[in-house]
Amino acid sequence: MQTATTPFLRQHGEHLAVGGDWTLAMATALAADVSRWRGRLAPQARIDATAIARLDTAGARLLLDLAEAARIDGLDPRQHALLDAVARAALPDTATTRRDNGLLGLLARTGAAVEGIARDAVALLGFIGLVLATLVRSLPDPRRWRPTALAFHLEQTGLDAVPIVVLLNFLVGAVVAFLGATILRDFGAAIYTVELIGYSFLREFGVLLTAILIAGRSGSAFTAQIGSMKAREEVDAIRTLGLDPIEVLVLPRLLALLVAMPLLTALAMLAGIVGGGMVGVLSMDISPTLFITRLHELGAARHFWVGMSKAPIFAFLIAAIGCLEGFKVSGSAESVGTHTTSSVVQAIFMAILVDALAAVFFMEIDV
Repeated sequence: MQTATTPFLRQHGEHLAVGGDWTLAMATALAADVSRWRGRLAPQARIDATAIARLDTAGARLLLDLAEAARIDGLDPRQHALLDAVARAALPDTATTRRDNGLLGLLARTGAAVEGIARDAVALLGFIGLVLATLVRSLPDPRRWRPTALAFHLEQTGLDAVPIVVLLNFLVGAVVAFLGATILRDFGAAIYTVELIGYSFLREFGVLLTAILIAGRSGSAFTAQIGSMKAREEVDAIRTLGLDPIEVLVLPRLLALLVAMPLLTALAMLAGIVGGGMVGVLSMDISPTLFITRLHELGAARHFWVGMSKAPIFAFLIAAIGCLEGFKVSGSAESVGTHTTSSVVQAIFMAILVDALAAVFFMEIDV
């Protein structure tokens, strides 16, 4: 067993010689000596560390405090590597303090945020390309299909989501009808609440509210499921077995959402119109026959297909973002939570962005 060597600090002219064990066990005694010598060293002084017998992180931290602007010589390669590692570990604290202050800090954070958004966009495009390539490769070969996983995820993302989707759209439809009737009644045009309900839910609200719900419900579930598998190294085990994680984990979820999303959207449109119709019947003396007639005169079929055309796009984006964020999990529970939150935020943002672009597009082509 190696015996401890008492540390020492001795001055030789403008230089300082240090030696002994610079370890945690000696840290208390060394701290007092370091604080006494730190202000007495010349700016260009040299510290001779040849006599240091043992050095750990606590001693390296004290040695760096002692050195400040001085140069440290005489360490062997392992001690020098440890000193460099401790010095690098201390840098983020200074950088964080400097980044948080003033206009430059604001610009730095803004630039970092923009860079992160660009990096996420590139990663999403690459992942979409990988998923499409895997889909094209797998579909012609029935042996690679996974009907059991598809049925499970179809139940999870579609059937289990029906109550919340129908209830939310029914209530929103009732609220929109109340608001529309309140405003239009002042102009003697309360009957046009029917057109307001039909137009808004068939083209926008039905598909958008469903996409937001599915992003928060199914997209987050995809991220948490794949992220937990990544944390438990199950994804690595899938690769070890010679299987493709995209084919095993992503395609069943993607195909299930592509099937479930249009069906949920159709139910959401119907629920929203029923909610608005009930308000019309109960509060505005609009009979069900008149409501259905005016809805038909609106050209409901055309608006229905406009709204339904966006459902598969939303489903693809939500599934791709949810699975991609799951694969980004680094292995800790905190990482799973962080990427699950990121998945929901990104999916909702993309759904609203695509819906806005689609609204402008359909307006320009007069559909």
